[in-house]
Amino acid sequence: MAAEEIVAEVRNTLWGNAVKEEVFRRWAQGFYFSPDEPSALIQDNGGPCAVIAPLQAFILKQLLLELADMVTWRDVTPESCDQLLVRAMTEILAQAADPQETKYSVLLVDKSTRSSDDSGSSLPNGEVPVDQKSESMDAETTAQPVLDSKTFHSLLRIHTLGTVEEVEKFLTDNISMFKGQFGVLLLLYSVICTKGIAQMRLEISDLTDPLIHSTFGYGSQSLINLMLSGRAVSNVWDHDQDVGGLKLKGIEKQNEVGFLTLLETLRYIEVGSFLKSPSYPVWVLGSETHLTVLFSAEKKLVSAETRSEQAKRVFKKYDNDGNNFIPTDSLQNVLAELDLFSDTEYVDIIKKKLDRHNDGIILLNNFMYEFFPEDPRTLPDTFVLHHYNGLPRSNPDNKVKYHRGQAILLESAVNSFADNNSMLTVLQTKWPSIEIQWESNQEPSIN
Repeated sequence: MAAEEIVAEVRNTLWGNAVKEEVFRRWAQGFYFSPDEPSALIQDNGGPCAVIAPLQAFILKQLLLELADMVTWRDVTPESCDQLLVRAMTEILAQAADPQETKYSVLLVDKSTRSSDDSGSSLPNGEVPVDQKSESMDAETTAQPVLDSKTFHSLLRIHTLGTVEEVEKFLTDNISMFKGQFGVLLLLYSVICTKGIAQMRLEISDLTDPLIHSTFGYGSQSLINLMLSGRAVSNVWDHDQDVGGLKLKGIEKQNEVGFLTLLETLRYIEVGSFLKSPSYPVWVLGSETHLTVLFSAEKKLVSAETRSEQAKRVFKKYDNDGNNFIPTDSLQNVLAELDLFSDTEYVDIIKKKLDRHNDGIILLNNFMYEFFPEDPRTLPDTFVLHHYNGLPRSNPDNKVKYHRGQAILLESAVNSFADNNSMLTVLQTKWPSIEIQWESNQEPSIN
């Protein structure tokens, strides 16, 4: 397939049959860091958080690997931040690639083009100088020159690379373009081209709607999942699930960074353990309209999955309706998947014990009490959390900074969901008994 056809397919997948210029302009921004928090990306307008927040999560993952002392975070040099940005982009591209083909596609704007800013000076590749960015930039004050969508798409060029090392070097050599005016879109298009449109179609459950909302400009759950996990599925539960005879795809393995959402408390979404318990203590947080990031240096928050946690995850795999029970006939499969004794005669005995009234179901509590009666607590009682919101207008004094909170896990779950405490509501989907005191007694905004 010709490069122009590939770009056209990516454009249609993202925007639909027509690109709304107003929404396109909101997505046309580069990756640049806050002057008040050297490793925190700034988001100019609503919409591109579907790319910026996952990228920020992977930047923080890289930062956690390198720095143990929180106090030193603001001492990170601009050069180190660029390296973190490149490594995070490389990781997102790598997880989207087909492991059988090991081919990576990176899109850039044709270097032979030039565009002018408002003063008439020539800027290469449609870039906007970082030093012209306002510290309090928001939707009302952002008015940088942007190529129209048709011209932008006509200038895209696909560069094919064969190894992760080549990708990292290529991104390093071209980092100025990703920090320029179209950086977000270039990364997004690169991820989709690396993934491949054919594979995207196999994973996206609903192909009738574009990945970017044509009116509001926010990214779909499939787009968020693609950036988080490399898989463009629309669900965030573990594994694929059979719902009424329809096979719905989910997250296939433990993710490097996690995801929590306010929508789970409304039962619109079920987040599985692969995203709730990632490999690193970094979570993208979803509100109804925005994505932010929560993270911690406490490694015990993401300790290895216990046998009890594994048992609950496998049990829920056969709990199609999420009602905390499974059909009695599924017990043998559950035991076998957990490497427990699953001989037919033994299973028949356990069925009679756990389904005493012959109702045809086995409750999760009864199952856990029988096979995993002790559930040792491995989490610390107290730990420090940090929160990131890339929108300046959502931060005190319009300064994008990490906000520190001291968390405590109470003896029993309180579940004090409140309309005026969305942050706590989201955190309780992961830690039901959590309470948190934020510095300066100011609750960070997840919107």
